[in-house]
Amino acid sequence: MPDLTSTFTNALGKFSISVILSAAATLVICLVVVHLLGKLLRRLLARTKLDERIQKYLLTGVKLILYIVTVLIVAESLNIPMTSLVALLSVGSLGVTLAAEDILGNVAGGLVILSSRPFSIGDYVEVSGVSGTVHEISLNHTKLVTPDGHLVMLPNKELASSQMINYTVLGRRRVVQKVTASYDAPTETVKAACRRALELTDNLLDDPPPAVYLTAYQESSIQYTVYCWATPENWWGAYLALGEHLRDAFQEFGVEMTYDHLNVHIVENRS
Repeated sequence: MPDLTSTFTNALGKFSISVILSAAATLVICLVVVHLLGKLLRRLLARTKLDERIQKYLLTGVKLILYIVTVLIVAESLNIPMTSLVALLSVGSLGVTLAAEDILGNVAGGLVILSSRPFSIGDYVEVSGVSGTVHEISLNHTKLVTPDGHLVMLPNKELASSQMINYTVLGRRRVVQKVTASYDAPTETVKAACRRALELTDNLLDDPPPAVYLTAYQESSIQYTVYCWATPENWWGAYLALGEHLRDAFQEFGVEMTYDHLNVHIVENRS
């Protein structure tokens, strides 16, 4: 590659007032054209259904390319050899690309997420073993706030290629509570107690209707499962409230809520 220092030194010796004025006029014209093209592109993007953030990133990228072209045009008007500048830009671009491979992968993943919209800000999701509410979506990372108040930053490259569960997008979420009762407790009495707990729990959806089923015969108890539905924003409250109401309803109906325990019998040896 030619020595850039000597190239610019030789070029400066050739500058004249007319050349400088011509370059300045070229620069002003190029900047005006870039501004007009930016406004036109902004209007065209506004008519599309692309996410606003994608529109912003596309507009920024196009402007960056136009500014690079402007530099090349002005340099040519100043009689600076284009070969040296193009070679310099190529080497610089290659170096940046190699150094920022992971960043570019995250950016590509961010564009996929913003265009396909598998989740939105405020959705409760589970991905890569992490559950939380989507707090922010950027080109590089997506931020989740976990139920215990932790802020988790996940790379978009990983998000775009991982299995993800969105608990919010369908507008409802199932609440499941499993309880056990003694074998001595009549099945209908236990189910009546479960239905009483459902009546006491607020913010449950009527469609699909709540249901109670006998689901397992265990070694020392019978397992019952209570199913109901709530909106995503009411899910945690309904889940916790239902657990408390089940305990109270079992006491009200005289049903023993069993638990695993060990009975130890001590036999006195009188010999």
